[in-house]
Amino acid sequence: MKKIFYTLFLCVLMLSVKAQTPQAAMSLTLDDVIAIASEKSLDAFRNENMFRTSYWQYRYFKADRLPSLNLYSNPLDFNRSRLKVYNSTTNEENYVFREYFNSNASLSLSQKIGLTGGSVFIRSDLGMIRNLGGDKNTSYNSRPISIGFEQSLNGYNEMRWRAKIEPVRYEMAKKRLIQSKENLAIEAVDKFFKQVAAQIEMKIAETNMASADTLYKIGKGRFQVGTVTQNDLLSLELDMLQARQRLSEAKFTLQRAQTDLNSFLSLDKNAEVKCVVPNKIPSLRVSADEAITQAVENNPEILSHKQQLLAADESVAEAKSKTGFNTTISAQYGLEQSADEFSNVYKDPQRGQSFRVGVNIPILDWGRKKGNLLMAKSSRDETTIRIKQERIDFEQKVHQDVIEFNLQAEQLQHASLADTVAQKRYDVTLQRFLIGKEDVIKLSMARTELESARSKYVNTLRGYWNYYYRIRMWTLYDFDKKETLSVEYDKILQQ
Repeated sequence: MKKIFYTLFLCVLMLSVKAQTPQAAMSLTLDDVIAIASEKSLDAFRNENMFRTSYWQYRYFKADRLPSLNLYSNPLDFNRSRLKVYNSTTNEENYVFREYFNSNASLSLSQKIGLTGGSVFIRSDLGMIRNLGGDKNTSYNSRPISIGFEQSLNGYNEMRWRAKIEPVRYEMAKKRLIQSKENLAIEAVDKFFKQVAAQIEMKIAETNMASADTLYKIGKGRFQVGTVTQNDLLSLELDMLQARQRLSEAKFTLQRAQTDLNSFLSLDKNAEVKCVVPNKIPSLRVSADEAITQAVENNPEILSHKQQLLAADESVAEAKSKTGFNTTISAQYGLEQSADEFSNVYKDPQRGQSFRVGVNIPILDWGRKKGNLLMAKSSRDETTIRIKQERIDFEQKVHQDVIEFNLQAEQLQHASLADTVAQKRYDVTLQRFLIGKEDVIKLSMARTELESARSKYVNTLRGYWNYYYRIRMWTLYDFDKKETLSVEYDKILQQ
């Protein structure tokens, strides 16, 4: 028992030590964060599911154009009631009690005709009825084969419009999937640099705290020997207290940024991530004309415009088809036979045919159909004008973002140089202060300028990458590699 107790105690102790051991921080670059977001984030999962939905909608459209084979069956139909029956001998109608059972089945092969919007079919039917009262006779009826078609002549062919719209809609879904990944990259840039800014702020706060504490101790020593005034000593003490407060605030800011990043990447809430600032910046300058050309060719918004115009034209065509004659033609030809024995129901079938023309002529509708047509045309005109304006606004947004991106590249060089100079100036000022050649005010100013330069550099870096991925989002084009962005659609559909 003692050995068992001792073993259990060691196991519990080891588990406790393991649980208390802090996890090693993960070092992630911007590319790492974007890659994880594209694979594991909730938004990535949602975007892929939306694409799968669009894919199956397109598959349904394509399957609807293929032949369909259907079996219709009514295996059991029992009826026990009084029916009104006409007696030709007495020229009277009487209610007669009937009790019968019937069953039927039909196998049909149909095909829609995309060119005309009609449909053709081949069908085979078999039915049986059994009288449960009186002589209890049974009768069978068969139509071994019948061929028919149905066609509307009103001028509106829904299948032809679906054939125009659905491929555009599916292509738009594929482009939007790519665009959603670029939107995720933009969000990843924002989360990443919030974490970077918090890390730098934390590092500056720790350095300032250590520096302020050291300077305060040095100041107290110099105050005792009379080389530092009491005012300077109080200023150093105030700097130390403020540095301590900023350190506390920096810890909270870093913790909040870490939690936000972990949630975005679907990581464990206790995971510690260290974001590595990208030091390699593509030497890239984008032409606005080229960006607009790529955006017009690849952006799903352009396909959305095309789909909206097609839908508006379809609405006009449908409304126009309802203003005149609405004619439908249907015809059927086949063979038919009935018998009292099932073995004879397919022998010597007789020919049977039907032909029907239906005409619907609007005589008085108080202008409803004409009004519906005018509304459809007005809606199409409004859609056309709106899309023209949206196209202009779209190209202006792309053009403006390209200008901003090229400007960010120049500003990033200046911000990087300013950060380097500010760091050197602070180091020199600190050394001069330590040897008594600079006062506290100049040291505080140098530290403030360093923090400002470092913050501006990080913000400029964030702006550069934000505009970089915004241009990719607009154009779906990688200007660094000179290739159109793509996604492995088959891999996503197989998941």
